[in-house]
Amino acid sequence: MESWSICPEDYGWCERKMGSNPSDYNTYRKEYEDLKKTFNPVKFNPDKWAKAAKNAGMKYVVFTTKHHDGFSMFDSKYTDYKITDPETPFSSNPKANVTKEIFEAFRGEGLWAGAYFSKPDWHHENYWSPNFPPFDRNVNYDPALYPEKWEKYVQFTHNQILELLTDYGKVDILWLDGGWVKKRDKENIEQNYDEKFKENLSGNGFLKHRVVSQDIRMDELVEKAREKQPGLIVVDRAVHGKNQNYLTPENRIPEKPLPYPWESCIIAGGGWSYSFDANYMSGREAIHTLVDIVAKGGNLLLNIAPSPEGEWDAGAYGLLEEIGDWMNINDEAIYGTKSMAPYKSGNVCVTTKPDGSIYLIYLVEKGQKSLPSAIEFPVVIPKKAKATILGVKSSLQWKRKDEGISIELPLSLRSRLLGTSAFVIKIK
Repeated sequence: MESWSICPEDYGWCERKMGSNPSDYNTYRKEYEDLKKTFNPVKFNPDKWAKAAKNAGMKYVVFTTKHHDGFSMFDSKYTDYKITDPETPFSSNPKANVTKEIFEAFRGEGLWAGAYFSKPDWHHENYWSPNFPPFDRNVNYDPALYPEKWEKYVQFTHNQILELLTDYGKVDILWLDGGWVKKRDKENIEQNYDEKFKENLSGNGFLKHRVVSQDIRMDELVEKAREKQPGLIVVDRAVHGKNQNYLTPENRIPEKPLPYPWESCIIAGGGWSYSFDANYMSGREAIHTLVDIVAKGGNLLLNIAPSPEGEWDAGAYGLLEEIGDWMNINDEAIYGTKSMAPYKSGNVCVTTKPDGSIYLIYLVEKGQKSLPSAIEFPVVIPKKAKATILGVKSSLQWKRKDEGISIELPLSLRSRLLGTSAFVIKIK
């Protein structure tokens, strides 16, 4: 069960499948919120998570401190719908303030700490007011008609975010979700409704969700946030403007480089929340995903969801170990690099560094039976350049060909390289 299941919208990701009577919305929502009374992730071990992340080569964590359902995974003084409330069994555990524990564990391994936080809060009485039924993902009243009620919600949101940025040590990234919670002008509202009517396939005027101006006063919030955490990176997700410091394509990789900083958030296995018997992507898939993203100038944020008991699956640890084994040999083709045209040709991606080093990353496909005698790529390099394979001491022979280069792969190396997920040719 996850947040979207309590959203009364007719989308597949809002479908209610569990509970005693999933077809009864009100019963379902009460049972969902009552999960607070049984939540007890006694196998929670953030130190183990942090070590696995570091060994995989990760540089930062983004932890979900609060999703749209409003359940706070930190010891907030502004709500009792939280993991540290006495009604929650885990509240008596020494590690009950899980956000604090996770941030400290990951910082202890040298990673940055990032806080995911949902701007909408479907539990809060000043977002989904008990005076009205929830209509969709949006606030269920008109903020313009009830300004005092909306102002209370704005203050609650600011207070919780500033709490995270005050009481939890150094926070490097504030990753705000729920892009529909934003200030809109009349033109934007009309344009969005025009788009929604075009999406209305039945033609009867039914809209799955509304377009509502919800001014959370982001400029003010970010200014206060950076007073607490100077240098804070802010991601006001899906809201174009100065407070969206980088973009976040979800579960996809752009076809070409983007003209601004970006990060693809990708599911490692199952779904965004925990899935029983989840199938995790293979190490090969993860490495190819990472290379494709980095070659286009982006970062990879790999999602791993813990079980109700608070542990990661063995499949998650195995995946991170495979990534780490590859990174131990090839990480210089990833860290500190930038994109370089043509980014990818066939199954070869390219990255480069400010010192002029070029890295050709050959992606070995699953089931591939052989490697070519030479790797060809459309890039021009100096006559005296030296080509080597990372992890292999000997130099490679190369020559100019048409508009690029052809690098010879010695027969003695091909079998060994074929057994990898990807190998890197460094040109210096």
